[in-house]
Amino acid sequence: MHRAFAVTLLAVSLAAPRALLCQARGASALGELVQGLPVETRVLVIGAHPDDEDTRLIAWLTKGHHIDVAYLSLTRGDGGQNLIGNELGEALGVIRTEELLAARRIDGAHQYFTRAYDFGFSKSAAETFQHWPHDSVLTDVVTVVRAFRPQVIVSVFSGTPRDGHGHHQVAGIVAKEAYDAAMDTVRFPRTATAGFGPWTPLKFYRTRSYWQGQGATFSYDAGDYSPLLGESYAEIAAQSRSQHKSQGFGMVQRKGYIAGSLAREASRVNAPANAKQEQSPFDGIDTTWNRLSAEVASADERADVQAALAAARDARRTLDLYNPETGLGALERMRAALADLAHREGASANPNADVVTSVQDGLERVTRAILLARGIAIDANVDRDEVAQGDSVPVKVTVYNRGTLPVSADLGPRLAADPEILPDSSLTMTIQEHGGALTEPWWLTTPRTGDMFAVPVNGESDDERDAGLRVPVSLDSGTLVTRVPIVHEYGDPVRGDVRRPLMVVPPVAVTLDDNVEIARAGAPLTRTVRVHLRSALETPRTLTVSLDLPRGLHADSVSRTVALAASGNATVTFTVRGTLSAGAHEISAVAKSGGATYTTGYVSIEYPHIRPRKLYHDASMSVHAIDIALPAKLNVAYIPGVGDNVAPMLPQLGIPLTVLDPAKLSSTDLSRFTTIVVGPRAYEANPTLAAANARLFDWVKRGGTMVVQYGQNEMTKPGMMPWPITLSRPAARVTEENAPVRVLSKDSPLLTWPNRIGPADWQGWVQERSTYMPSTFDKHYETVLSMNDPGEPANDAGLLVAHYGKGSYVYCTLALFRQVPAGVPGGVRLFVNLLGSGLRPAKAGAGSNRD
Repeated sequence: MHRAFAVTLLAVSLAAPRALLCQARGASALGELVQGLPVETRVLVIGAHPDDEDTRLIAWLTKGHHIDVAYLSLTRGDGGQNLIGNELGEALGVIRTEELLAARRIDGAHQYFTRAYDFGFSKSAAETFQHWPHDSVLTDVVTVVRAFRPQVIVSVFSGTPRDGHGHHQVAGIVAKEAYDAAMDTVRFPRTATAGFGPWTPLKFYRTRSYWQGQGATFSYDAGDYSPLLGESYAEIAAQSRSQHKSQGFGMVQRKGYIAGSLAREASRVNAPANAKQEQSPFDGIDTTWNRLSAEVASADERADVQAALAAARDARRTLDLYNPETGLGALERMRAALADLAHREGASANPNADVVTSVQDGLERVTRAILLARGIAIDANVDRDEVAQGDSVPVKVTVYNRGTLPVSADLGPRLAADPEILPDSSLTMTIQEHGGALTEPWWLTTPRTGDMFAVPVNGESDDERDAGLRVPVSLDSGTLVTRVPIVHEYGDPVRGDVRRPLMVVPPVAVTLDDNVEIARAGAPLTRTVRVHLRSALETPRTLTVSLDLPRGLHADSVSRTVALAASGNATVTFTVRGTLSAGAHEISAVAKSGGATYTTGYVSIEYPHIRPRKLYHDASMSVHAIDIALPAKLNVAYIPGVGDNVAPMLPQLGIPLTVLDPAKLSSTDLSRFTTIVVGPRAYEANPTLAAANARLFDWVKRGGTMVVQYGQNEMTKPGMMPWPITLSRPAARVTEENAPVRVLSKDSPLLTWPNRIGPADWQGWVQERSTYMPSTFDKHYETVLSMNDPGEPANDAGLLVAHYGKGSYVYCTLALFRQVPAGVPGGVRLFVNLLGSGLRPAKAGAGSNRD
């Protein structure tokens, strides 16, 4: 049967319709869609962090039962560690957001977030609510519930202290509160939830996957095998889970029986009173479009529902996956019925929320199915991956007919009307894409307030954003709307086919090397300041570049002129000299050309498993001038750890530094170093380091100083430290960055030389005091400091030191890996003391005092 149709392009829009549920292609994708077309049920899973989601449950629901699933993470994981790079804070939040979106592209679910910023580990819900206003987080969750409209809500956590992390506890608490309150229009009027009206979830569960099914009322086998997909749902879940690479969560794709379970906590439907008698979490819920018959207002709408159901049955019966055009007639009847129902609901004065959402989901699925069945593919390609804001770039749009039936298309007035696209043929036209708003993480477009992002939650999932072109496809039965990402496609010799999304960037991006630097207050300062310029313009520019300097500093030139080629890069170097008084000082750069001023740049975040992103900031850096003394003859070797940005800061103080590769320790001459520093979690990240530990210990015995920053459970293994320690589960930590610090050894060189550490040095710390503190330790270690969070017992193991042969071994779980890169004066002064602890003269007195 020949069905001619036309393809037309409407205006480009970055706000696309909801994401397609499956990124797979071919027969498996089409088979999944057709099997799931009569199913219309939504499940919202709620957790605290990007790696909290129950991927087995999500895959079992989406792939096994064709349920529309969304995962709501309260945070973007900004406060965690990073096993694949040195990004921390908001930059890490961008990585972990993209890792979740990569996971959702595998398991087919949607992805939501609240405004909560991950401020680091928290020990209780009460502490967490001090950072995240309870009503604000709950309002965000209610907004997502009202926007997604789930029949079932599943909380990953219990909302009790057994969840451990205070963020987990809060996620469990607000999940149930949102289930109870989403229909309350007095407490949450439409104006409070982005215009979304009340919604009544029907059932509430808590997952028991992390507690071995204790208290479960329903169990399932995530290892069920899908012949259509060629793998089990647990295998798909392992692929999804393995996208959390920054957290080191790669998983083996296990086969066979893998149990999962849920515990029903509340129900508003006629399900078994005894939850353990449930056969499915959807007992009491009609999971098909048939339930819409009772929700629509007219006989015509009920007829549309029944016509869609009948067409779905026909599609499943007639579809031959080897000859997919066989199901086209039924698919197009189904789409026509749903489109008619959508039109009627859209014209209604009081549309039914479930009907509107269900029909929208159904139309998206059937649209995808029709395009797959016809073998229609659409690409939108550009010759570069950046366009300057305010500029435009040509987009080559190509429609491919890979089916067996001829296709006719009208791609606009530049071509003859209705040209035919034969099988195995294509048609191309070029349109212009205008560079509007900068392509940046939407939640970072406005600075956050405290530990809450400022951009409101509007009910749109993150997988719906930055979607590219909206492309309407006109058929005899109506107009389909799909979307096509705009990409720059090229061949990489190693990676093969690479597709990079088009991004809107500043015409000229201006950046400095660092956001934060440190210096010695009152000491002569000579610093090279490099201003990096990147053009996204197609024409060359001449730019005048200058620095805005704080009092006490001057540059070797007031300004410099540079010719910047089209789409070119350039670096302008200034030598800055002078002295700075103690405190924080700003250095900023500005570039001017033809009346335009450029003061903003970006850093690129790029890893193979996620989409590239750009993080914007002003072309400025803060220089923290610190009252600090340095030991003479200090020479430091540094072995970087996880998310470790400490080493680059040390040369800024004038400390000689060599970064060591653990793989080359066996052949490196260590005798020239006074101090060797091991970065946080370096033993975990570098297995070769443990093998070289004996050589490091021998070096210490001969008089060296070894400073080891915190590790996790690997530090309890024999041979990792000179003498053993133990860690409790969970490990002790002090999460309050302002927690009181008690000095146990006031004469310890670590606290007295070359800088005397006093009360002022414990002020202004960021995120935390100490993490993974030993619970017990060998008597060879001397304790220096004691601290604890409120209401908890004192822990004396934040800073341990031991004599080892002629040298010394320092084990530090204080969060200096956060304080030094942030320029916290006390953290920097203490770190210098640790570095120089083996150089203190026998009769040295107290060092410089900051009090």
